[in-house]
Amino acid sequence: MGDPLFPSFSILLVDDEPSWLQTFSLALEWAGITNIVTCQDSREVMDILDRGAVGLVLLDLTMPHQGGEELLALICERHPEVATIIVSGLNQIQNAVQCMKIGAFDYFVKTAEEGSIASGVLRAIKMLELQRENRQMSACILGRKLKHPEAFQSIVSVDPGMHAIFSYLEAVSRSSEPLLIGGESGVGKELFAQVAHNLSRCRGALVAVNVAGLDDNVFADTLFGHVRGAFTGADVARRGMIEEAADGTLFLDEIGDLSPSSQVKLLRLLQSGEYFPLGSDVPKRLRARVIVATHHDLAARQAAGTFRRDLYYRLRTHHVQIPPLRERKGDLPLLVDHFLAEAAGAFGKKKPTPPKELVQLLSTYGFPGNIRELKAMVFDAVSTHQGRVLSLDSFNKAINCVEGALGPATVPGSELKPFACFERLPTFNEAIELLMADAMERAGGNQTIAARLLGMTQSGLNKRLNSMRKRSAP
Repeated sequence: MGDPLFPSFSILLVDDEPSWLQTFSLALEWAGITNIVTCQDSREVMDILDRGAVGLVLLDLTMPHQGGEELLALICERHPEVATIIVSGLNQIQNAVQCMKIGAFDYFVKTAEEGSIASGVLRAIKMLELQRENRQMSACILGRKLKHPEAFQSIVSVDPGMHAIFSYLEAVSRSSEPLLIGGESGVGKELFAQVAHNLSRCRGALVAVNVAGLDDNVFADTLFGHVRGAFTGADVARRGMIEEAADGTLFLDEIGDLSPSSQVKLLRLLQSGEYFPLGSDVPKRLRARVIVATHHDLAARQAAGTFRRDLYYRLRTHHVQIPPLRERKGDLPLLVDHFLAEAAGAFGKKKPTPPKELVQLLSTYGFPGNIRELKAMVFDAVSTHQGRVLSLDSFNKAINCVEGALGPATVPGSELKPFACFERLPTFNEAIELLMADAMERAGGNQTIAARLLGMTQSGLNKRLNSMRKRSAP
C-alpha cells in the first residue's frame, strides 16, 4: 500500500487550461499535498462537490460556460463548509475584493510564485482540519462521555478542560452539599449554576440572589424574610429567598463580597440547616441546595483574614473553576458563530458571514470581560451590519478602546525584562525583528492584525518586513 493521501479531504483544482492544472498539481505534490482532484469543465464542479469528498476548491475566474465568480457564489451558498481559493490570471484589486466579499478564503494571481500559493493552500488546510477536529471532539465528548449532554446545550465549548468540568458537575449534581463556582467576571458562572440545578432534578426553582453590596440587615431580610411587625415598615410578612427556593436551588452570586457579619449568618445556616425569619423565634428548615459563585480568589481572601476560613471550607465541598476565555481560544470560532446567530435573531436580520480574519484578530486579544465581552462585541457589530460579510471595524474599535484604557501590556512576573533570557542584549534592529516576527506569528501571518498588535500602520510594517527580507537574502 502507498502512503496515505494528504489532507484527508480532496482539493479540487478548477481551470480550463490543462497545462496549469498539471503544473500546479505538481507544485502542490512538491509541498506534500497529494489528495488532488482536477476539473476542466466548470459545469461539473457542483456535481463533484455534491459527492461530499472535497474540502477545498482552487478556482479560476475566467472560464467558458460558467464563470468563476458565479461558481464561487454557488459554492458558498450550497456548500458553506467548503473553502474556496481564487487563483486568477487577473491582477485586479476590484476582482479580489469582490471575491472576498462573496466568501472566498483567499485570492492569488497566477503569476505569483507557486510556493506562495502552496503556502496559502496549506493555511486553508490547517483551518479546515481544526474545524473538523473541533466538530469531532464536540461529538465525541458530548455523545459518549456525558450521561446528560442536553443539560450543557447552553454552554458552547469543545475545550477539554471545560468538558472535564461538565463531567464533574454531573458527578456532584445530586449532592446536597454546597457547590462553589469560581471564575473571572463574564465567564458565565450563572450558566453553570443553572446547569447544576437542572442536573440535580430538583422539583423547585433556581432562585438567584446577587449579594454584592447588601448590608447585613438587607442580606438577612433578603434570605430569611420577616414576619409582620419585625421592624418599622414591616406591615406584612415576607417570604425570604430561602423559602422561595424550597425543593430547588438557592444561588448566591458574588459571595466574596459578603460582610463579616453576613458571613457568620450564612455559616450558621449551612451548619445547622435552620434559619429564623426576622422577628420570629420559630426556626425554619433549609430545603434548598446552595450554590455560590465569586470572581474573587476566596483562598487568598481567607488567608488574608477577610473571608472566614470555616465558611470557605464549608462552601468549597464541591468546587469548579471556570477558565477565562483567553485560556480557551479554541472555542472562539464556535462562540462567534453562536453569538452571530443569536444577534441576527435579536435584530431580525439574516445571519452575517464573519470575515476570515475575525477569529485570528480575536485570538490576539486578552478579553478581560471574557464571554460577556465577546457577546457584546458581536451584538454591536451585527446591530450596525449592512450587507453580507461582517465588518471588522467595530471589533477593532472595541479592542483598541479597551487596550488603550488598560495601558501597555505586561507579562506577570516579567518585571518588564523581556530580554533577561538572552546572554547578550540584542541590537535595536535585532529586537525590532524579533518583535515583528512574534507579532506575525500571533497574527497568523496577517499583516493588518500584526500591525495593530505593534501599534503601527500596515504600510510601515510592510516596509520593515521587506527590509528584513532584503537583509536576509543571500
